[in-house]
Amino acid sequence: QVQLVESGGGLAQPGGSLRLSCAASGSSFRRNNMGWYRQAPGKQRELVARISSTGTTYYADFVKGRFSVTKDNAKNTMYLQMNSLRHEDTAVYYCNTVPPVQLYWGQGTQVTVSS
Repeated sequence: QVQLVESGGGLAQPGGSLRLSCAASGSSFRRNNMGWYRQAPGKQRELVARISSTGTTYYADFVKGRFSVTKDNAKNTMYLQMNSLRHEDTAVYYCNTVPPVQLYWGQGTQVTVSS
């Protein structure tokens, strides 16, 4: 059974940085397209970035140039480096396949950007 565990969230100041991690068990990043999603209070969950099985990346316009998604196949871990954080980046961040599988949603990790 696939399990995805997000970590690395926390409180950051505007302009600051955080690095999120997504550790997978029961599946391999080598075979799947993976993505980072986020959900802010009162809003729908949205795709932030994705990385294909071959390493091709895609970013939503609202994070392009600020966030970077990478993965370590040997560790079966995906990362999201978030720089130049803004108040509007405050959300719970999740990882999942692209497209997402309902059963794979984890608890997410809270990112709060505040001065």
